[in-house]
Amino acid sequence: MIQLEHITKTFDHVEHGEHHEHHVLKDVSFTVEDGDTFGIIGESGAGKSTLVRCINLLEKPTSGKVIINGTDVTNYSGKQLVQLRRGIGMVFQNFNLFAQRSVLQNVTYPLEVAGEAKDAREARARKLLSMVGLSDKEKLYPSQLSGGQQQRVAIARALSTAPSIMLCDEATSALDTMTTNTILNLLKRINKELGVTIVFITHSLAVANSICNRIAVIDDGKIVEQGKTHDVFAHPQAKVTRELLDMEGKALA
Repeated sequence: MIQLEHITKTFDHVEHGEHHEHHVLKDVSFTVEDGDTFGIIGESGAGKSTLVRCINLLEKPTSGKVIINGTDVTNYSGKQLVQLRRGIGMVFQNFNLFAQRSVLQNVTYPLEVAGEAKDAREARARKLLSMVGLSDKEKLYPSQLSGGQQQRVAIARALSTAPSIMLCDEATSALDTMTTNTILNLLKRINKELGVTIVFITHSLAVANSICNRIAVIDDGKIVEQGKTHDVFAHPQAKVTRELLDMEGKALA
């Protein structure tokens, strides 16, 4: 279970010699139950990516608490933080693969860092490549793969440390519709077969509707509504949700 309690995030910057504060997250609270596919949706600049990065502490909240499985992890550092992140996989919009490493070496990388023996990490990587349908690509390099294949490698890498949570930050926004559907179906399988809790950041209501059982809508750093995906889309309460539905042709309402 993931609980965010009253999370704020403020970035400081200097402009024309003056000190300014940019409040990106403002008193954000929500709970993600084990086994959820939980969507965080909103327009560009709403604070989605900063919010998801607070879960694995890539961004440290300015105030508030991050609680994972009942433990307050907000102030974790050093070995505690490394251990926490082993249990939280992350998939990015632009794949973030190592260009000079083969597909197999990309997937084994987190296990290599963790000091796992070569035979064990390669066996684990091959099992995951089979799961994502890329067993025959292990010797290729990212530049030899399509965008969808690269994202499947990234998903396999995110699963290498057997995480209980996976964070997906706009994981399909660089992909065409058909490839997006393939990736979403793969993530649904991972959620169902491996029991991985998924937090999915997206600006697309169609994507959220396809994969998420529950969603939270963020606008200007604040959660403006949350609930079961179907309920939120069928009876939107917040102005921004209605606007997003209008932009997508009310097809989801």
